[in-house]
Amino acid sequence: MGMNTAVRAERTREVSPLVNARLAGIFYLLAGTTSAFGEFIVLGRLVVPSDAAATANHIVVNEPFYWLGFAAALLAVACHIAWAVLFYGLFRPVNRSLSLLAAIFLVVGCATLALCAFLQLAPMVILRAGGYLSVFTGSQLQALALLFLNLNAQCYNIFLVFFGFYLVVIGYLVVRSTFMPGILGVLYALAGLGYLTYLVPPIANDIYPINLAPAGVGEVAMILWLLIVGVNVEQWKKQERRFAAEAGAGIL
Repeated sequence: MGMNTAVRAERTREVSPLVNARLAGIFYLLAGTTSAFGEFIVLGRLVVPSDAAATANHIVVNEPFYWLGFAAALLAVACHIAWAVLFYGLFRPVNRSLSLLAAIFLVVGCATLALCAFLQLAPMVILRAGGYLSVFTGSQLQALALLFLNLNAQCYNIFLVFFGFYLVVIGYLVVRSTFMPGILGVLYALAGLGYLTYLVPPIANDIYPINLAPAGVGEVAMILWLLIVGVNVEQWKKQERRFAAEAGAGIL
């Protein structure tokens, strides 16, 4: 009986990194789809960049659709946080400090995403509010709503910068790992460099979509690998044991 319990416990430990990798892939996919839906599909259909009145009309007429986009933006924040935690545990045996640094980059990016969601909520509040906002004319309220949406776009660009740093660090950790293919890390890091062009938004906008082409390869490859293959459990365990030994010896 004791032997069977030990065997089951050992099997649980063996499958744990594989389960974490699959969960990371699921949350990664959810984070990407919800973020894209809220930021690009919903706002892309409703916002007319140079026309505040048309934008306000689109938002009011399509209010349920707009609220769905806001809900997706909030869900994206939660999925990014879950993904950050799972990736930290997955890559900690490679380098604890860099894995923590990557997690910090993504968590700060999540705070930026939360601010984006707030900026996305503001236009609806402005356009639906009465009373204290009655001192503003209708055209002024529409202009204010569009201003918040423009700030939302700028805020999302800032998120992409933190996300780019995250991808570069994780890409390096993948290359240094023994449980995932190095080429996957290279593609992932290149995707991060593409996002880092948003450090200078005018340049990023001029070379768009070329700057994001690597992301289409690196991120899709990472998601598919996590969902289909996961990690090499034996190699992960070897690297984890080496990490534990170095930590016990005071090297880390």
